[in-house]
Amino acid sequence: MEIVTDLTACRPPPTGSAVTIGAYDGVHRGHRALLAELSAEAGRKGLTTVVVTFDRHPAEVVRPGSAPKLLCDLDQKLELLAGAGVERTVVVPFDETRANETAEEFVHEVLERRLDARLVVVGEDFHFGHGRKGNVALLREMGLRDGFAVEGISLTASPPARGEGDPTADGPPGADATVTISSTRIRALVAAGQVREAAALLGRPHQVRGTVVHGDSRGGAELGFPTANLDVSPAIALPGTGIYAGWYERGGGRRWPAAVSVGRRPTFYGGGGRLLVEAFLLDFSGDLYGEEARLSFVDRLRDEQPFPSVESLVAQMHRDVEVTRATLAAQP
Repeated sequence: MEIVTDLTACRPPPTGSAVTIGAYDGVHRGHRALLAELSAEAGRKGLTTVVVTFDRHPAEVVRPGSAPKLLCDLDQKLELLAGAGVERTVVVPFDETRANETAEEFVHEVLERRLDARLVVVGEDFHFGHGRKGNVALLREMGLRDGFAVEGISLTASPPARGEGDPTADGPPGADATVTISSTRIRALVAAGQVREAAALLGRPHQVRGTVVHGDSRGGAELGFPTANLDVSPAIALPGTGIYAGWYERGGGRRWPAAVSVGRRPTFYGGGGRLLVEAFLLDFSGDLYGEEARLSFVDRLRDEQPFPSVESLVAQMHRDVEVTRATLAAQP
């Protein structure tokens, strides 16, 4: 996949482009359904598929006090878009100037001048430009005048297989032909600790990335469970506090099953400790400090809770490890 980060250097594809625009946070199953439609239409018309996205979520600039936590950072988003078969991704810097740009100016500069768009495919509730005045209707109006077609489609996907269903969907598994998917809905599931349900909509486990740093230094010496403490960007959505089964991935795609704690260690701090993301790697020994790692959350095992003694906490940690092992062994 070609990645363009300098819009001024962007040249239109020789035969024109089929374009979609959006934050694409999470590149979830609804996004991928839209991208599949984009690719199919581009193939029929001989066009290059292009995703126009942003270097940050627009809400970070437009309403910074209430910007959502992200389901993935820019690097992961680009990886996911490449995996979806996108031929070119244009990363547009989003700043105050861009936020004040009208929808018409954005279309003329980006879609027409830089990409020679012949087809634009977006979600049916897509809005853009200053004051969110741009929408599918405006795109269609401009397309009729300037020579590009527009499709506004619903971000839906077929339900997961039975046994992997999304409990937030209306009706029993299989009751509907499709389910509506949104990044907002997935963020709410992640925040509630419902990572299995979030994975059903994402099409993969929710993943966070960061550097392994020093934590409380209790895990190995005091508890007998040395953990990798992951320093995750505060912009990224973390699951609600609790204990999880997940996968810890090192460089080169090597991964280990992991019992993961997202919490404040109430046994020691009464709930007032700083929030840590700690992973105990099963059947592993070695130094992880300083390495870049990825942590994928498969299922929630239990709530975080205080224990009356260190001994009772350690006993529970042994049980958590065994449940983690069984949970991940059952994964396809």
